[in-house]
Amino acid sequence: MSQSAEGKFKYLTGKAGAESLGYDSSFLKTIKPELINSFCGVGNPFSISHIPPGSSVLDIGCGAGFDLMIASHLTGIEGRVCGIDLTAEMVARAKKNLEKTPFSNIEIKQVESDDIPYDDNTFDFVISNGVINLSPCKQKLFKEIYRTLKPGAMLQFADIVLEKELPSSLVGSLEAWSQ
Repeated sequence: MSQSAEGKFKYLTGKAGAESLGYDSSFLKTIKPELINSFCGVGNPFSISHIPPGSSVLDIGCGAGFDLMIASHLTGIEGRVCGIDLTAEMVARAKKNLEKTPFSNIEIKQVESDDIPYDDNTFDFVISNGVINLSPCKQKLFKEIYRTLKPGAMLQFADIVLEKELPSSLVGSLEAWSQ
């Protein structure tokens, strides 16, 4: 079974996608092809503000773990990187992918809702890449994100937005979520 995201989205994925979004090309060269092939982000949440060593970072919708690796690289061993995802398959895939890396400061949890399983004031940064738009309860998710951020901390996310009305044939359909 292919682990590549190529051809499944209307935008570049894999290494070409990460490069086009401005991810650090020198770091991308260090990632094994089987790990970078699953990248399907819509933006680069790391381009918003520098994440310094020692930071604590939460990735909402961590997927296969690509942005977790970037966050771990930035925070260094003294940092803490956590990822959450809705599906057991993606959590398992991320854990398998991360076993192939030198990063040891990452933990991943499966969640079943927009409830974030971390205490108040836990993270210096919360990141997300193309996932918040998928939440049917965005207001609740933003409240949860805010709750877990330390005072003065930052939410850095990239996402997709609807720029025009959907055709009536797509309104309320599962296909609408991917358009």
